[in-house]
Parts: sequence; structure tokens; C-alpha cells
Amino acid sequence: MAHERTIMLADCQSFYASVEKAERPEYKNVPLAVAGDPERRSGIILAACPIAKSRGVTTAERLGDSLAKCPDLVIIKPRMQLYIDVSLMITRIYEAYTDLVEPYSIDEQFLDVTGSLHLYGSPEEMASLIQKRIEAETGIHTRFGIGPSKILAKTACDNYAKKNGDGLFVLNESNIANTLWTLPVSKMFMVGSRMTRHFNAMGLETIGQLAATPLEKLKTLMRRKFGRNSDINAELYWRIANGIDDSPVRPGTHGVAPQSIGHMMTLPRDYGSIDEIGAVLLELTELVCQRCRGKGFMGHVVSVGCMGADYDRPTGFNRQMKMMDPTNVTNEVYRGALRLLRKHWDGMPVRKVGVSLSQLSPSGDYQMSLFDNGREKWMALERATDAIKEKYGDASILRAVSLTKNVGQALDRSKKIGGHYK
Repeated sequence: MAHERTIMLADCQSFYASVEKAERPEYKNVPLAVAGDPERRSGIILAACPIAKSRGVTTAERLGDSLAKCPDLVIIKPRMQLYIDVSLMITRIYEAYTDLVEPYSIDEQFLDVTGSLHLYGSPEEMASLIQKRIEAETGIHTRFGIGPSKILAKTACDNYAKKNGDGLFVLNESNIANTLWTLPVSKMFMVGSRMTRHFNAMGLETIGQLAATPLEKLKTLMRRKFGRNSDINAELYWRIANGIDDSPVRPGTHGVAPQSIGHMMTLPRDYGSIDEIGAVLLELTELVCQRCRGKGFMGHVVSVGCMGADYDRPTGFNRQMKMMDPTNVTNEVYRGALRLLRKHWDGMPVRKVGVSLSQLSPSGDYQMSLFDNGREKWMALERATDAIKEKYGDASILRAVSLTKNVGQALDRSKKIGGHYK
């Protein structure tokens, strides 16, 4: 019989805000929040420290609403590169205790400590040891959900460890009936408000009631509600409720070859002409091709998407075309992207633009052709510009169109990570 696994889901408390407090000790005992755009009251709260949360400040609410509840709230502009660096530091600490570490998000990581647990005692003792080391080295407080599967570790962290004084909780077969199964179904992982209403309409009020429902009966209930293709979702929810999850902790999860490489951005205003949209399209194409070259891929299919700002009356398109040969040369991909824009754009104002390459193949598979028209020269040029950008930053070399006033976005984007300033 296989030995039961010990999986941990480690979560950094109020991560962005905690990093800022660790960097700025003068804010240790004051309410602090990191907001997407501190200059505007309509900016969004990205993270709030425990003191701010105790005053009613919540993540994802408008900055103006937070200040109304907590007038002395200290607002900090996000520094994404710093948060990434600290997250990587914490990953290195986890890897000192197990080689099976899988990042789940910037502030959450799975650890499979089955093979090393015997060196540290109980799961709680090991988690506490890691917890203290992270706090000593980074100033960040972590919480650990512990269980025999990833889903139980995640559930233990979200529902119990985050609310415990010591930030630790073990959830397994011995206590699941008295803990997880007593919670309302709205507390279950992957169940939002809409699905909660559906389950309640089926007579399933708690996670335990869902877990105790025979799988075939649950499939029948969901087929009546959602149609005949709902069996897979029924089994997924049933397995989550019962804590059944055989998936391993995979350190290389984020190294899997991608199906496509793309980038989408929201524009600062409505763009209403082919020249304006085309300028951003070129910038995005260059970024996507640069990422493809960096990962060693070429794409055979280029896709372009444009959306308007009014979500109640959506406008725009999302179309793709197959190019003659796989490529990662910016000018070649841009010709295809621009053709899609000219053919499918309806003339309505655009607020969001995206470009992607799919049907990827390794760059080394490229074969020369009599009709390359200088492709090798362009490829060599782009390898050189990639090297310069890698060393000196994305803004070190820009196309002239990127300096077009109020149109080009590459310069501003070079100052950001994930849509927020570095």
C-alpha cells in the first residue's frame, strides 16, 4: 500500500502589502494598502494589510470606498518586480526543504514534503519551521494548509489556516466530516455565487451534502440543470467535495510547452483609426515575436482580437489566419495581423487589442526557401535587438511608431509588469 502523501499549500499573507511593510518599517503599525492607481480614487485595491482589513478595507474594491472607511489608510503604488523577486526568494527557501515545489500564484505554492517529512517531525512542526524562517528572512508571514492531496491542502489553507492564530491547519480523512463537510457549499473551491445558487436549488446546502450525494445521482441532477454534457463537471465537483485529488506536485508545471504565445492590452482611450490601432498591433506583434524567439518557437497561425469599451453592447472581432510558413519575424507576422485588422475591423472604437501565435514549432525546424526575401537578415537583426533589450531593457530600442504621441504604448508598457508599474 502506498504511503499517504503530505502536501502543503503555503500562502503569503497580504503579500504585496506585507512586502511593502517589510521594506518600510515606519508603516509597521498603520493601515496600508497597495492600489493599482493611487492618483485616482477609482483605482483598485490590490492588497491590504491585516490592520487595514480590520478597518473594513477589502481587496478589489475602489480606492475611494476604502478611504471612506479608513481615512488614514496609507496608499502605496505597486512595485511588481520587487514582489516577483521576493516570491522567488521564498521559493528558494521552500526548495531547501523539498525538491517538489510548484508555484500556484505569486503568493501561493504547493510543497510535497512526503519524502523529507521524517527529518522534521510532524507536518505542523515542519510547516512552523519553514514559516519562522520565511518571516526571519523576508518579513512575510505565511499560512500552511496541509493534507494528503493538493485540493485538501488548498481547502485547509483558505478556510482554516488563514483564520488560525498560528496559520496552520491539517485537513484529512480523520477530521473532514467535522470541518469541511459542515461548511456551506459556497465555501467550496471552484464554486462561485452562481454555482452556489444552482446547488442550493438541487437541495445541496453544505459541502458534506454534495460529498454524500452518489456520483450518478449528482450527474443526473446536473444533466437536468445544464444538459447532457455536464457529467465531467459533476465528477469534478464531487471529487473536490470529497477531497479526492491524485494530481502530483510538479516543479516543472510552468515549463510545459505552450499551445500559443500571445499578448493583449487595454488601451488608455478609444482608438478609432486604422493607423492608431495598427501602431499598437505592431507593438504587440513585436512583443509576441520576441517572446517566441526567447522560447525557441515559430508560429504558423496568427490571431488578432479587438474589443470595444462597452461590454453591454460588445463590438470587435477575433480572427486568425494561417501564414505560408511558420515564423517569428515581426514584419512577417505583422503583415498577417494587419491584413486581419483591415478585413474584419468594423470601424467601431477599440479599447482592447490582442495578438497571438499558435501551431508552434521549434525554431530549429525552419527550412530555407528560395523565396525568403532576406528573412535570414531580419532574423539576425531581431536576435541582435533581443540581446540588447535583454541587457538594457525593452525601452532601449523602440520603433519610431512607439514614440507617436498618445498612440504608442510600448514605452509605458516597458515600465510595467502584469499591467502594474515595476
